[in-house]
Amino acid sequence: MTEHSAATTSVERSFRVLRFLAEGGSTANLSEAARCLEVNRVSLMRLLETLEHCGMLVALPQGGHRLGLAFLSLAAVAADGFDLTARAQWVLPELARKTGMTAYLVVRDEADIVYLQREMPDTPLISRIRIGSRLPAYCATPGLVMLAALPEEMVMALQARHWQGDDAPAQDELLARLEQIRVAGCAWSWSGLEPGIDSCAAVIRGRRGEVVGALSVAGPHHVLADDPKRIVGIQTDVMLAAEQLAASSF
Repeated sequence: MTEHSAATTSVERSFRVLRFLAEGGSTANLSEAARCLEVNRVSLMRLLETLEHCGMLVALPQGGHRLGLAFLSLAAVAADGFDLTARAQWVLPELARKTGMTAYLVVRDEADIVYLQREMPDTPLISRIRIGSRLPAYCATPGLVMLAALPEEMVMALQARHWQGDDAPAQDELLARLEQIRVAGCAWSWSGLEPGIDSCAAVIRGRRGEVVGALSVAGPHHVLADDPKRIVGIQTDVMLAAEQLAASSF
């Protein structure tokens, strides 16, 4: 094998590892992961060490890996050229203005969600969520609406691999919540993530119906003031904005 072909093979295998993890694969069992990736176990170990060193992967305490900040930063830069994020730069400010709440564009990274874009209204920011914030998907409304749009068996697999701590919801509880969200078409949280902060989110789909992200708004409870008409108005605004982004996505 020439030096050029060896380098090409290494790059191709690294890409396969990154794609494998991005699509929900796990490296917790190296032998199984190597079989799925069609590489030998020693080669996979070396690839994982290199990708960790570059910041493309992060080793998890319980075993396995997740995509690292270096990978997500590159992805975010690349995404600036896509219709979804470009259009969000126009949609988010209008949504923040109409609702009086902070508007976010959020994507899923396997079992987590990452906040990619944010637009604040002309009010003091109370929420601690910032661009780049990462949370388990079940913790916040944008993650819940994306999970609700996935097949139930995929959600159960994510829970089995990633959500086993004391803070994780029980399977029956999570599946029931997701079914409610499917029926409603959006997700609401009343001080669920942060005390005194309410949130509403709707899923964004691509042209083939695939989940490409979520749109959410968050703000202090007094913005809603237990006003049913105001709540319906915000919910409608979020869902319409998500449809706008869906129409422009790949």
